Amino acid sequence: MNRLLRNGMTLACGLYVDVALAATQPAAAVVAPAAATGSAAGQLTQLVLGLLLVLGLIFVLAWLLRRLQNAAPCSGQVIEILGTRSLGPRDRLLLIQVGKEQILIGHSPGTIEALHVMAEPIEVPASARQATPEFAQRLLELMGKDQKGRS
Repeated sequence: MNRLLRNGMTLACGLYVDVALAATQPAAAVVAPAAATGSAAGQLTQLVLGLLLVLGLIFVLAWLLRRLQNAAPCSGQVIEILGTRSLGPRDRLLLIQVGKEQILIGHSPGTIEALHVMAEPIEVPASARQATPEFAQRLLELMGKDQKGRS
């Protein structure tokens, strides 16, 4: 997985270097004479194509990262976050399961403190465990891959 991500980053850096080298060429070699009427349209077309290339690269890398994360086995995890609740802009409560024990943890910028160890484990529905962050869910909806219906 790391090798594939490294290869993708190398490809992206190579494309960036090619564009940077093209931008540093002398202006006389790149720009047509001032009398040419299509120079502004050509530059605009090049700008739009470059933007589409970058956006396409972002979506391809996001898709690839998503595929790699789904392929990685996650059944060997010992610590699992069952639920979170925001208490303020920087403070939150976390319900953590370690083995068969559940712990309520308070998290703030400078501290993490165990508030309570549950005598009886709380049953958490499977749908609550698979909570997708709002941005990621919105991005999946825009890409046409809504995950709300899956379990």
